[in-house]
Amino acid sequence: MKVLISGLGSIAKKHISAMHQIDETLEVYALRSRKDNPKVNNITNLNSLDELKAPVDFCIISNPTALHYSAIEKLIPLNVPLFIEKPSLMSLDNSEALLKKINYGKIKTYVGFCLRFHPIIKFLKEYLQGRRIIEVNIYCGSYLPSWRQGVDYRDVYSAREELGGGVQYDLSHEIDYALWLFGIPDQVEKTRLRLSDLEINSCDFAGYRLIYKNKVVNIALNYFRRKPKRTIEIVFRDDTLLGDLIQSTVQSESLGLLFSPKVEISNLYIEQMTHFYNIVRGNEKSINSLEESLTVIDIL
Repeated sequence: MKVLISGLGSIAKKHISAMHQIDETLEVYALRSRKDNPKVNNITNLNSLDELKAPVDFCIISNPTALHYSAIEKLIPLNVPLFIEKPSLMSLDNSEALLKKINYGKIKTYVGFCLRFHPIIKFLKEYLQGRRIIEVNIYCGSYLPSWRQGVDYRDVYSAREELGGGVQYDLSHEIDYALWLFGIPDQVEKTRLRLSDLEINSCDFAGYRLIYKNKVVNIALNYFRRKPKRTIEIVFRDDTLLGDLIQSTVQSESLGLLFSPKVEISNLYIEQMTHFYNIVRGNEKSINSLEESLTVIDIL
């Protein structure tokens, strides 16, 4: 297959690696903003769509979040499926106009929240069916300067609000999987702050409370925790579960260890890309279209 990628940063390279695992015929074209960008492996650099000499099978949008809207708008005329890295947009501004164009062209879309493919989240999706939940506490914290080795954290888009940086965007996986597991809330309360000494202009703490008729889901996200922690605690009337996405365990207070799979993070990207390939081929329906993903943007 032939793919056109808008944005060739670290996440794009993960998607390319995943595609190579499932598609030996892959041809990659990258839409670059500068003409002096070095060539990466066998990827063909393009500076405009006019340089595209043959049709592509799909596009991946993985540039900074602030540029997603314009990238989607630019690629709609190609009339091919779109893989949009999370979060899909920075806001709901003009999103209806964008959806109208996508729906008119019957363009398939998928927004890349790869944690839906994490074995712990997949286990909980099934385990929680029909169970009465009272309270959920979701936590994700890690240290932004440690994210990318050899790169000054102050120079990356995460540090810059104007590029779509901020913990609420970077860690929006937690919002997405909360909605996937528990549905759309009746009410949302939120807090976004800069609390640490990190030299950034984006927020480093975001707190959300998703309020339902019979339960509440609390979500805390931060950039400043030195030892990473990514957990989900689920409180029932007679038990409490603790899912740890880093240690890859699900513990029950009453029953002990319920689930402890071996997890390779690269496999999440391969599973996700396999799903998208099936969308492209018409074998599966997107589990997270652009339109569906806008609920996450609304909450953010």
